[in-house]
This record gives sequence, C-alpha cells and structure tokens, in this order.
Amino acid sequence: MVRVPNVTRADAVAAVRNPLAFIAARWTPTPRTVQRAALAALVMSVVIVVTGGAVRLTGSGLGCPTWPKCTDDSLTATTAMGLHGAIEFGNRMLTYVLCAAVGWAIVAARSEKPYRRSLTRLGWAQFWVVMGNAVLGGIVVLVGLNPYTVAAHFLLSSALIAVATVMWQRTREGDGAPRAIVGKAVQQLVWSLVVASVLLIAVGTVVTGAGPHAGDSSEVERIPIDWETIAKLHAVLAWIVVTLTFALWFVLKAVDSPKAPLNRTRELFVILLLQGAIGYVQYFTNLPEVLVGAHMFGSTVTWIWVLRVLLSLRERPYDDVELPAPAESAVPTRA
Repeated sequence: MVRVPNVTRADAVAAVRNPLAFIAARWTPTPRTVQRAALAALVMSVVIVVTGGAVRLTGSGLGCPTWPKCTDDSLTATTAMGLHGAIEFGNRMLTYVLCAAVGWAIVAARSEKPYRRSLTRLGWAQFWVVMGNAVLGGIVVLVGLNPYTVAAHFLLSSALIAVATVMWQRTREGDGAPRAIVGKAVQQLVWSLVVASVLLIAVGTVVTGAGPHAGDSSEVERIPIDWETIAKLHAVLAWIVVTLTFALWFVLKAVDSPKAPLNRTRELFVILLLQGAIGYVQYFTNLPEVLVGAHMFGSTVTWIWVLRVLLSLRERPYDDVELPAPAESAVPTRA
C-alpha cells in the first residue's frame, strides 16, 4: 500500500493560495488523461445543449418560474411542480456537471508536463463561457422565454462547443507554430464553409424562435416572422453548406491532399446528409418533438465536424513546447 504523505500547515496554505499549482506540483497526468478530460468537457457541452432542447420541447421552460431559485420559496423543484419542474431543475443541475467536467479539463491541462499555457487558457475560456451562459439562462427564465434571449443562449452554447473542440484538438498536438498542409485556395474554401455554417446555426435559432415549440404551455412571445419562410431560408443555407462540403471533398481528392482533411470532410458530408434527412422529415411531419431533438443534436455534431475540418488544415509539431510554469506560481515541495 502506498503511504499517504502528511499534509503540513505550509501545504494547506499553499493549496488555498494556488490550488492548481499545488496539484500540478504533485501530479503529472498522462497525455491520454488530458485528452480524455478535454473530450469529457466537449461531450458535456453537447449534452447540456440537448437537455436544454428537451426542456423546450417538453414545454418545461418555466417549470422553475424564477432564478437562481426554482421558486420564490424553494431552491429546488417541489412535488407540486410536477414533471415540468423536475425537467427544468434537472437541466439546471447538469450545469454543475458541466462545470465539473470543465474544471477537470483545467486541472489536467495545468498539471501536464511540460506546462502548456495555451491549453490552460482554453480551459478557462470554457469556464467563463459556462458562467456567462448560466447567467443568460437565468435571464431567459426571468423574461419569460423571450425568443431573442433563447437564441442568444443557444449561440453562446455553440461558442462553448467551439472552444471545447479546439481544446480537444490541441491536446493531441504540440505547441509548435502551425504549418498549413493545404494550399491557400483550399483554406479560403474551408473558411467559406465555416461562415456558411455559422449563418446556418444563426438562422436555425430564428426558426426556433418563430416556430411552434415555444418552450412552455403558457403564452410565450414568438419572433414576428413567418415560420415557413425562415425555415426555407434555413434549408437554402443547409444546401449551401452541403455544396461547399462536396466541393471541398472534390478539390481535396483532386490535389491528393493529406488524409486528415480528406477524412474529416468525408465524415462531415455524411453527417450533413443525415442531418438534412432529419430536417426534411421533421418539416413534413409537423415537427414532432423527437425529431426536433434529434435535429438539435445533429446541429451540434455538424458544428463540431466543421471545426474539425478547419483544424485539420494545419499541423503543430511537438518540438516547440512551452517551458514549465514560472517558479513564483509553483508550490515548493519538501525534500
């Protein structure tokens, strides 16, 4: 059995002053551990979006009618609030699970040797986005599910997914200067794909804000625009994204590109076809909740793969990693 060292008063003080440095001085995770921690944060950022969609699709958006408490008199949902209260409060509790996953990613990144400041910063960026979105989620409840705040809530969640995706990718590569592995024309085509995808997501939030699933059974304000018109615009943007993806795949095949961007593009194309099929079926079947939820999940996966295509266009070697953390932030260890 491994003997647990005694913790002195100096250790306790150091842990309080800088807990991350205290842990980093005593623990070195393997690269696989850091990768799994980053992946866990990414998975939870998707889960929180999907469960948030479940809240809206079950009409539970005001299951807890206030924030940060569930009611004026109770921090948690009560039995009298029924299923809607349980669903809304359960989604709020998942925010703490998301915070734990992001916190684990920060600790793992900070403890990796040699120290990689870029990874730690990406972890903290996720933390502050989560905090900001939690406050925005409270505002959404307080303003009675105003569709514009709901749209902003989803867009900020998409930003969280973007940062988490970048961090996950960065855990699997070095800190050397990025080197492009494709030509300038291909890079410009991919950036066009990214811009079109951002517009697709943004218009999708308008479709949601104008559509029938308001998020609660009560009278909820909707975006004053014809739902079918904006849905058709959304479909046009989807076809633009599909066309750009197919064009990118064709160009990469023609120039005999490296495998990474070609594989990511092929995977994205398959995902887009599945997502489009779900989108058309839900449109022609009057938006059943299950298919709307599946389409929302598909949008997060699509966004991740668009970013993976972008990140596959360059490589970062391991021969230029940063030095360990500055001595003043490290925790002294006993001889």
